[in-house]
Amino acid sequence: MGDFQTVTSYENLYVSYKKSMRGKGKKKGAIMFNSTALENILVIKRQLEERTYQVSPYAEFVVSEPKKRVIKSGSFRDKVLQHCLCDFVLLPRMKEHFIVDNYAGQIGKGTLFGLDRLSSHLLSFYQEHQCDGYVLKCDITKFFYSIDHDVMKSVVRHFFPDEGIQWLCGLFIDSTDGNGLPLGNQCSQVFALMYLAELDRFITAELGCKRYGRYMDDFYLISEDKVYLQWCLKRIEERLTSLHLTLNDKTEIVPLRKGLRFLGFHTYLTDDGKVIRKLTGENKRQIKKRLRKSAKLVLEGKMTRQKFDEKYESWKNHASHGNCYKLIQAMDSFVEELFINGSKNQP
Repeated sequence: MGDFQTVTSYENLYVSYKKSMRGKGKKKGAIMFNSTALENILVIKRQLEERTYQVSPYAEFVVSEPKKRVIKSGSFRDKVLQHCLCDFVLLPRMKEHFIVDNYAGQIGKGTLFGLDRLSSHLLSFYQEHQCDGYVLKCDITKFFYSIDHDVMKSVVRHFFPDEGIQWLCGLFIDSTDGNGLPLGNQCSQVFALMYLAELDRFITAELGCKRYGRYMDDFYLISEDKVYLQWCLKRIEERLTSLHLTLNDKTEIVPLRKGLRFLGFHTYLTDDGKVIRKLTGENKRQIKKRLRKSAKLVLEGKMTRQKFDEKYESWKNHASHGNCYKLIQAMDSFVEELFINGSKNQP
């Protein structure tokens, strides 16, 4: 079965529909699609085969945390098709092209995997050089908003010779005007991984960096040689220029003793070779802000205490992956005070 036939398979579209329904059963678009699901899947299949499928207009909304972003929410049928395209074609094929140290958007990887890989890089470096080294920390300027559609489509053609897949990917790539991919699309996440896949191989193979890791547009290189990292930085900037991307002012080379901020934690080596993870100050400020807001909603009867506790436990689970025992204790006291003081102020 060819790649495009894999996407047009009724069985695969049905599996993708069931996956898309998870957690979406109360949403209007999901309810409408579900009411005549089998017929709707047949329509998608026929439109794909006839090359008449069109991406529906997006609904837009803004999120402000952890930073302000415009999210574009697609139709339910587009979500079904994206699941089929990504889960049955794009990700299975790209798995062999992604390096181990590309951490985002893949089953079995993610932020914890990336943090653990960073720890292993630091420990292996310490065994060879102790803390006498440097880290080049890079961050790409407005990555999602800067992805060039023509370059993205050439990347798709490079990895997928199937013209049907090229056509279908092109629909989602060009579903917004100008540069950039719509935040909120599953396809956008996978396209973003593909966009920098060759950069990963360039850094690890051509530049020869042994200790490298990337989570979407945030990446690091570790070396004992500062001049080598300066050379790497110039070569990386040249390669990014060909992708119509630039590095932002957060990019820097610093002594390894200072550690590095990556995936919400400040990770560093001690003089005796232990890896320590602490939540960044920004993360602490954000969680306090969110907790204050959520506690107020609970006290006003607009949110259940159970929902509040679920959100708080989620953050505690995240914090528990670092050396944050005292911070979690302090935050427990902070939450208790929020409700005690809040109750006193209630009319």
